[in-house]
Amino acid sequence: MNHKIQKIHIIGAGVSGLIAATVLENNGYHPIILESTDRIGGRVKTDCISNINLDHGFQVLLTAYPFAQKYLDYKSLELQEFLPGAVLFKNKKKITIGDPLRDLSLLFPTLLASIGSLSDKFKILKLTNRLKRKKISEIFEEPEFTTLEYLKKNGFSDQIIDDFFKPFFGGIYLEDELSTSSRMFEFVYKMFGEGKATIPKNGIVAIPNQLKSKLKNTQFNFNTSVESVKTNEIKLQNSGTIKSDFTIITSGANSLISNLSSNSIKWKSCQTLYFLTSERVITKNLIGLSSISKSLINNIYYSKKIDHTENYVLSVTIIKKHQLSDSVLIEAVKKELIEIFGIHKTEFLKLYNIKKALPDLNKLQYEMQPSETQILPGIFLAGDEQLNGSLNAAMISGEKAALAIIESITNFKQ
Repeated sequence: MNHKIQKIHIIGAGVSGLIAATVLENNGYHPIILESTDRIGGRVKTDCISNINLDHGFQVLLTAYPFAQKYLDYKSLELQEFLPGAVLFKNKKKITIGDPLRDLSLLFPTLLASIGSLSDKFKILKLTNRLKRKKISEIFEEPEFTTLEYLKKNGFSDQIIDDFFKPFFGGIYLEDELSTSSRMFEFVYKMFGEGKATIPKNGIVAIPNQLKSKLKNTQFNFNTSVESVKTNEIKLQNSGTIKSDFTIITSGANSLISNLSSNSIKWKSCQTLYFLTSERVITKNLIGLSSISKSLINNIYYSKKIDHTENYVLSVTIIKKHQLSDSVLIEAVKKELIEIFGIHKTEFLKLYNIKKALPDLNKLQYEMQPSETQILPGIFLAGDEQLNGSLNAAMISGEKAALAIIESITNFKQ
């Protein structure tokens, strides 16, 4: 069968689009990716400024993600690992808490930490062990509560919720009220318990870069914006119409297909600021959390040391809503770095205002059948917003959309 004659287009060169292209290539097809910008990666971005890699947002790869294990070569990514814990900052105190079963150095700091009761700490270990035994499919079949309701049902005290769970998972969810689905909490908690949180040495963009490097028969058309999509037809902005036997839309389908206009996705936003500093208040590879509910800063992380200098690159994440201008925000963050974290010497590098950081979803799913990705004859959807806001979900949806096209072609040939 000559697969080359099939005109298969993928709109968007993000992770889901790259995975879809991978699956199609592996089955003998030659897809074409239409990307509106001049680069790959979608929301997974890294800038290199003065030889310093700055990710657009504090993004990590959880090594336990099943589909990341399937499609990525972890060794070549040179993953930089976080320890399984965090340093909490509150009332001029610095408190370390973590999983001593996975890193013994965290045992005594965690037991002696003045965060939560001893009962809370045993509940955390109990929850970790319970979720290790629970299948992912079971997690996404459970009734949904908010994460806050879930934690209270499981007997955690208000103190441990306010001082640890809200800042830690708030940074993951990009919302500080823990209103995100309990399914997402159990899934993420399980992934943290079974693997490691990591960042590639060359920034988070190393993930899409690796996926692209493996593609040999995929054509990339950059700076190509799509105006609308119909069965067998893609209308480009300012450059006519092209024929397409099959089309995968990886984001923004509601703006490309008229009858989906009312189904627009809501998005969570955040801001990430980068500074240079010679003061390292966290010596281990741990994330730092503000346990002060009114603070702008959610977390800090020392991303790397600058060669031949005393300076480190400090990442600061803001998830709280505010009306501050960029210049006022920078000064407010500098002030909080002094008052909360004890970091006095900072040199501002970069601010990223990330309006579409995570899809704001309800009724979360883990998996989907390939046929579920089809919305119109010859048109399929991918992207993490189809399932849940995660890199793993982006990969699943990309794979399923590609498999749906392959099944359609196979069934037609029969």
